[in-house]
Amino acid sequence: MTYVQQPADDSRPVRLGLIGAGWIGAFHAESVAHRIPNARLDAIADPALSAAEALAGKLGAARITADPADVINDPDIDAVLVASPARFHSALIAAAARAGKDVFCEKPGGRTVEELDEALAAADAAGVNVQFGFNRRFAADFAAARKLIDDGAVGVPQLLRSLTRDPGTAAGIAFPERIAPGTIFLETLIHDFDTLNWLNPGAVPLKVHAVADALVAPEAKAGGLLDTAVVTVTYSNGAIAVAEANFNALYGYDVRGEVFGSAGMVSAGGPQASSAVSYTAAGIASDTVRLNIDLFHDAYTAELARFVDGVAARRTGRTPGGVPAPGGADARNALAVALAAIRSHETGLPVDVSAVAQLQAAEPELQPTGPHVPGVGA
Repeated sequence: MTYVQQPADDSRPVRLGLIGAGWIGAFHAESVAHRIPNARLDAIADPALSAAEALAGKLGAARITADPADVINDPDIDAVLVASPARFHSALIAAAARAGKDVFCEKPGGRTVEELDEALAAADAAGVNVQFGFNRRFAADFAAARKLIDDGAVGVPQLLRSLTRDPGTAAGIAFPERIAPGTIFLETLIHDFDTLNWLNPGAVPLKVHAVADALVAPEAKAGGLLDTAVVTVTYSNGAIAVAEANFNALYGYDVRGEVFGSAGMVSAGGPQASSAVSYTAAGIASDTVRLNIDLFHDAYTAELARFVDGVAARRTGRTPGGVPAPGGADARNALAVALAAIRSHETGLPVDVSAVAQLQAAEPELQPTGPHVPGVGA
């Protein structure tokens, strides 16, 4: 399937093509269409053409196709949003890069470090931007926590924690047999691994020990399901981190992070929908969030706005503003921890990350921008 696009004016906004019209792809498309003024959703590709058609009709996208190559090779598409199943991510990054397109890709960047490296090499050769969907970095509370760390509020990080508890119901996980083996590490905890890496700047993960089981849906364990996991990560600066995940939190969608260090502690996140709390005869209560697109609504929008600015900046030769976007080194480091966790679970033993990949810090070692005296200030 092909389509024809008329040449566009140089003054046009950044034109984006979406690959993957599923849950998160549809939300990203909505963000581009309604919340990012200098971007335009121009095309949607999905093998399920009816899904692309429905989304395009809702948002006014000009063209749809079942073939991602149509979007990738369109000369008037500036950049591609990859929201396909994870098994296609690396190949789509590489194809888009070879076509000269900047890429925003959901996590993980690949299923193996080797295939991710091939995609990143293609992007480097083409000189294009690749940003990965580690949205917690763009959440206001997590960003504030990172700034406090940069400012010296925790001193030297010593203990870190990150958790993801997906919202659930008393009935348990719907269709647990459809969840691919390794999902809890590669698609859920990978967010926590990136968060831990980012909140411990300049340090490299060295050793991983994972314990996981099917505690929510034990009947699906034989098919490879793991729905509960705890992973310990040891870093090059001596810090020890714990990441945990569960697929069935009855009280809501719960994502939190914490860093304790030589000078203090910072924390971020939680399931509360707002700071409002009721105190009644029934007890103390507050509403909680039930969907990722609600808990991280603004963060999802902010990460795409940052990507769009990066695309525009590359076109004009300027430096993009705002915080650094999570790039290839970040995706690679998080993926390596996830793969080491899978190996650790399989063997029951701690795994050296170097057995999976040789890693480098994604950013310089932490250099606090100002002194912070414990007990003084915030």
